Amino acid sequence: MSKPLPPTLRPQTRILKGAGAPAYRGGKAVNPPVVRASTVLFDTVEELTDMRARRHEERLFTYGARGNPTGFALEDVVADLEGGFRTKLFPTGLAAIAMVFTTYLKPGDHVLIADCVYQPVRNFSETFMQQFGIEVSFFNADGRDVAQHARPNTKMLYVECPGSLVYELCDLPALSTLARANDWLLVADNTWGSGLQYRPLTLGADVSVMAATKYLSGHSDVMMGTVTTTEKAWMPLARMTDTFGMNVSPDDAYLVLRGTRTLAARLALHEQHALKITHWLRQRTEVARVFSPALPDHPGHAIWQRDCKGTNGLVSFEFARNDAPMAARFVNQLALFGIGASWGGFESLATISNLVTTRTVTDWSQANPIVRLHIGLEDPEDLIADLEQAFAACG
Repeated sequence: MSKPLPPTLRPQTRILKGAGAPAYRGGKAVNPPVVRASTVLFDTVEELTDMRARRHEERLFTYGARGNPTGFALEDVVADLEGGFRTKLFPTGLAAIAMVFTTYLKPGDHVLIADCVYQPVRNFSETFMQQFGIEVSFFNADGRDVAQHARPNTKMLYVECPGSLVYELCDLPALSTLARANDWLLVADNTWGSGLQYRPLTLGADVSVMAATKYLSGHSDVMMGTVTTTEKAWMPLARMTDTFGMNVSPDDAYLVLRGTRTLAARLALHEQHALKITHWLRQRTEVARVFSPALPDHPGHAIWQRDCKGTNGLVSFEFARNDAPMAARFVNQLALFGIGASWGGFESLATISNLVTTRTVTDWSQANPIVRLHIGLEDPEDLIADLEQAFAACG
């Protein structure tokens, strides 16, 4: 409760001190308000001291860098979506990933990383982890050779399932059993699954990371990452995040929170459109292979059926001809697909996936050019017509 202002205050002071927390009567807004704050005020010194002492164990509004009520609302939504204990928010997906490695690993530790991970994770391992004495080994994306890469100092098993270029799947419950037996922390990048299509924490992972930039936001206008953990894994992340002063703006939190409200409806359309185009691509003579976990002949399809609730808008295909300039012409010819590396927004995108430079265990050197499509919310017949004219233009 704000203290009443003395009536003797002059106008310059009154405009600074007034309306700090206006009172009103009536209903409440559907969405949480955007609370912009760096400084947070307390009624007494004792209250400030008490809340600061409790802020790791409890979620308390104590200072702008420690989170704000708008972000707290989004954390609740994501934690529930992931089936986890609690969630922290980060400025980007990569920042979220980096915080996970920084929190749970120390010099002298060894981490096992899936071969299919997001390329900047490889860069982070080379430019930060290995330079600070953290050993890194990559294993096959399906997890079949994890045990042979393990070392006595292994502390973490990091997977991306499905992968975001050709959608490799791993048996996460089996990897969880292996991790438990060896006291490894199991971390999963769940950006593909978005918490609706795939839930690593319910399958045995300790930590789940998502780039909220993509499907959670859904509108290609905000950057954010999330980390959700089990209760056992929570406290180290909470303390390290506060140590680094990691936080997101309330405006960005509001945008992602608004995006989550339509996540299920959007994903249903992305999936419907992508499946239609997937089956169309399989009939094209220009195409050698189509990659989608929903296809019966896709490696790991049985795991996808068991562990996933559906698919999304991502589909990749390999050209029948080994002609890189032709693949570039194809992408350049597209009119309705933007050329971009991201995905998860409302719009369709196309990019050429260079698996030769992003795989160190699996050999893709003999593959023909591969194009990854993100199928958006446009009418799929229009997208098919655009793809057809691009094929025709490339001969």
